[in-house]
This record gives sequence, structure tokens and C-alpha cells, in this order.
Amino acid sequence: MATIPPLIIFFLLVNSISILSFSCPLDQKQALLNIKSNFNTIFNVTPPDFYNPFQSWSPNSDCCSWQQRVGCGETATVILLNFADIMPTSDNPTSVFFDILTPLSHIRSLELLDISRNDLVGEIPGDGFGNLTQLVHLDMSENNFNGFIPYQIFGLTNLRYLHMSYNLFEGNLGPELGKLQNLELLDLTNNSLTGNIPQEIGNLKDLRHVDFSNNFFSGGIPDSIGTMKDLEVLYLSFNSFSMEIPTAIGRLPNITKLALNHNKLTGLIPSWIQNLSSLVDLRLQNNNLTGEIPAFIFNITTLTRFFIGGKGSKLILNNKAKIISKGSLTSLSMPSCRISSQIPEWISSNTELEYLDLSGNKLEGPFPNWLAEMDLHIIILFDNKLTGSIPQHLLESTTLHILHLSRNNFSGELPENIGNAGSMKILMLSGNNFSGQIPMSMSNMYRLELLDLSINKFSGHNFLDLSLASSLIYLDLFSGKIPTTFPTTTEVLYLGGNKFSGHLPRNLNNLVKLQHLDLHDNDITGYFQDFLPESPDLQVLVLRNNSFEGFIPTTISNFSNLQILDLSGSNLSGSIPLEIAKLTSMIQAPVHMSTSGSIDNNAFDYSRPKEMRFDIEDLIVNWKSNFQGLSSQS
Repeated sequence: MATIPPLIIFFLLVNSISILSFSCPLDQKQALLNIKSNFNTIFNVTPPDFYNPFQSWSPNSDCCSWQQRVGCGETATVILLNFADIMPTSDNPTSVFFDILTPLSHIRSLELLDISRNDLVGEIPGDGFGNLTQLVHLDMSENNFNGFIPYQIFGLTNLRYLHMSYNLFEGNLGPELGKLQNLELLDLTNNSLTGNIPQEIGNLKDLRHVDFSNNFFSGGIPDSIGTMKDLEVLYLSFNSFSMEIPTAIGRLPNITKLALNHNKLTGLIPSWIQNLSSLVDLRLQNNNLTGEIPAFIFNITTLTRFFIGGKGSKLILNNKAKIISKGSLTSLSMPSCRISSQIPEWISSNTELEYLDLSGNKLEGPFPNWLAEMDLHIIILFDNKLTGSIPQHLLESTTLHILHLSRNNFSGELPENIGNAGSMKILMLSGNNFSGQIPMSMSNMYRLELLDLSINKFSGHNFLDLSLASSLIYLDLFSGKIPTTFPTTTEVLYLGGNKFSGHLPRNLNNLVKLQHLDLHDNDITGYFQDFLPESPDLQVLVLRNNSFEGFIPTTISNFSNLQILDLSGSNLSGSIPLEIAKLTSMIQAPVHMSTSGSIDNNAFDYSRPKEMRFDIEDLIVNWKSNFQGLSSQS
């Protein structure tokens, strides 16, 4: 996190020292009134019925007395402008260029400027910013600025805080970066910057927080980074750095958070990492690192979050090595690290552990009781060879949010008390050998957002009522019985490839948020035109190989977002309505139409939704086809 005080605290401080016996300079006042005029013109403001962030700005009053978004210093010059979130929200947003703020260049006394979270577009005028030489704090994050970062910004040598993340800036960082020698925080994450990080970054001796993640930087990490002795946070993840982990990082005695994940780093995990005695958060996953995960990592007493391994990992954790965890881990992620035998018991010593991911390994044996008794929030163990049943006391947890055990060899019936897991948001048990009836207590899991019980051996005649799960977004049963009701929040309903028969539940029409409906290869009957969902967001409708009757109604043209339509292998009759030509979002036409208006019964091979995203606490859950895993936010 930034070391600069929050903007609101600074704002209050500035106003508390303002001397109201002075009046702000007329040229500054006029510049601010010009900004207000620009805003009113673009958004056709007609007070008081319209949101107006500048309502108190009057030409007849002193701008230092304007309570909204302006702060003055001791001599009544404007030193603070808080323009964060000034743009009104709208269903039809207007593209607003930076020009609306061009008059800012006349307020040369500015020390703090925040124009974040406005979706402003266009290139930044360098000449205007070149005038603001007193700036200490500049926040331009979460807009849509593009082009190169103006070189004039690197001439603002008083800057201590520079936040330009979540924009569309491109090009290389030049040696001019080294001029900002008072900088304490530099955040350029989520742009399209390329090339190498310049060696001149080493001139910034006061830097404490650097975030260059989610760009296209490549090559090596400069050795000069090791001269920034005050650096506490270094985020370089999601780039294309290709080298061994540089020894220069080992010369950063105060580093607490180090994120090098999702790059192309090679070689072994260096031994000097154990000397980073302040390290709290270490992320090395999704690189090309090799060799054993050294036991000394777990001897770092300050370490609370450790992420390693990942898809295609060549690392290995020797489960026979004597590991004594001396830290107090809250997050431990080691997917695809070739961990064999049983789940390592040394993990149990981390009594504060909340997040555990050991997916994609070679783990065998039962789900250990000691793990079930820990108060974890997230357990990810998919793609292993675990056996046995789920311990009942695991589901008595009031803290468990995510349980992902798919593609193991678990068997037996689901515990009857599974409905007691009232905090469960994501439950994925597909690809196992669970049998028996799906417990009716699952109807009580009202916080569920994603449920996947597919590819098991469930049986029975009971129907699962999920109407209380008002947050459910994704449902995939694949085997068992079709539920009688669905939550109106459902976005993805995947029930294909079962032996469902009979009519569909009537409340299917009420799923107004439905985006993906797949009921293929069942024996569902009824009239097609009677059950069509009324969701305007429907993108995929796959009903092939069922026993529907009736006709295709002209109202099918209401699905303006429909991209995939498959009605083959049913008993529909009549002509294909001309209105189907209005489905302009169609990217593929799986329904093969002959000149006679009949429907070809050739099945269409389509894929499940490509990606869904769930935000759980400070983690991002990315579901891709069969749920590839979790990633942690910086």
C-alpha cells in the first residue's frame, strides 16, 4: 500500500490551515470556473435536477471557500484539487477527453491533483502538465488515457506520489524516469508499456512502492533496483521478464511484498531469499523456475503469503524433506509442484491459514482430519488422486467459502450435513465417484454462487430446491435430477448430457439474468415456444437432441445478444421465422437451415462459457471451462 496519507486526510489538513482573510488569485478562480463551464457544456447540466460536482462554485465567491473539491494553502493559492469520480454514471456514457481539464495548467501552485476514476480518454497534453512544477501528489489512475506518457511529467521533480495505473499508456519508459528523485510511490500497473525498465530507476532512492504489473515489459530486471534500500513493495507480475531472479533484489533489506509471478523467469529459487527478513508476501508462480522448492522458504518467520508453481511448473516439493514451518502462513498456493503421497502434515502448524491450493499434484490418500478441522476459507485440491469420503466436520465450518475437489477419486455419499456449510459460495465436486442421493440439505446453502456436481454417480428421485440460493450464478449438475426451481440470479445453467425427462420448471422464464442455457441430450418434452427464458442477455441457447415440439416463435428475435443457437435433433415443426435474421450478434450459426425451412439434425459441437469471474474477499476466482483455478490480487 502507498505510504502517502489518504487524500481525504490531506484535504482536511489543507483546509484547516487555510487563511480565509486572503482571496484566491483571480486567474486560478477563472481557470476553475472554466472547468465547471466545460463540464456543464458536455453534460448539458440543468441544475438542480442533475448531478453537479461543482454546484458550490460561484463567480461571486472566493474559490477558497468552495467546499467541494478545492483546497487552498496559507497564502490562499489553490494547492489541492480532488476531481476523482466527477463524471456522472450513465447507461450511455459520453466519451470525455482530457480537454475538459485543460485550464488546470494555469493553477501553477497545485501540489495535489487527483483526476482518477473518470474514464477520461485521449492523450495527456504534456505542455500543460509541464507548468505544474509544485505537484507532490498526482493520481491519474482508472481512466482511458492512451499514447505515450508525456516526458514533461518526468520533469515534475517534487513528485512523491505518481499513480497512473489502469490506463492505456504505451511505449517505453525512458531514462527521464530517473529525474523523479523524490518519488516514494510509482504505480503504472495495467497499461501497455513495453521494453526494459531503465537502469535510471536506481536513482529513485526514496521509492517505497513500485508496481509495474500487468504490462508488456520484457528483458531483464535492472541491477540498479538493488540500490533502493527503502523499497518495501515491488510488483512486477504479469510481464515478460526473462532471466534468473536477480540478486539485486536480495539487497533490499526492507522488502515486504515481492510479486514476480506470471513472467518467464528461469533457474533455481535463490538462497538469498531466506535473508529477506521482512518478507510478508512472496509470489513466484507461473514462471519457468526449476528445481526443488527449498525448505528455507518456510523458515522466514514474517512470511504470511506464499505462491509458487502453476500450470506447466517444473518445480518440485520434496514431501520427504523435513519442513518445519516457522512462519504463520495465511495463504499457501503450490499447484503443479509434483507433490506426491499424502497432503503434507506440516501445513497444520500454520494455524492462521485461510487459503490452501495444492491442485494439480500427485496427492493420494484420504482428506486428512487435521485439515478438515482447520478454519480455512478456501480449499483447492482438484486434479489429484485423493480417495475416501468428505469428512463431516469439514462441512460444519462457518468460514469455508470455496471447496474445489473436482477430478479426484472421492467416493461415497455426500454428508447429510453439507447444508450446514452456510458460508459456502463455490462448491465444485465434479469428476469423482460420489453416489447416492444429493442431500436435500443443500437447499439451505443460500450463499452459493457456483455449484458443480457433474460427472458423478448420483441417483434418486428427490428434486433439489435451490430457490434460496439468491446469489447462484453457475449451476452444473450433469447427473442426478433436475431442480424444480432456480434462483433468478442464475447466469449459467448447464444441465446437458443427462437423462432428464418431462417438462422444465415453469420459473425458467423468470431467469432474467441468464446468459448461457444448455440442456442438450436429454429427453425434455413440452412446447418450445412456452418455456423460452425472457433474459435479454442470453448469449448461448443449446437445446439439441431433446423431445421438444411446437415451433420457433417470432419473439426469438428479442435475444439480440444471442451468439450460439442449437435446436437440432428435436421435433420442432413449421417454418423458420424471418425474424431470426435479426440475431446480428450471431458469431456462429449451429442451426443448419435448408431452403425448405427445415432444421438439420446434425449436432453442433460447442464449448462451455470461456470465462467467469467471482470476487471473493481479496481473491479473484477465474472459472475457465472446467475452472482452472484462483489468482490472488496484488
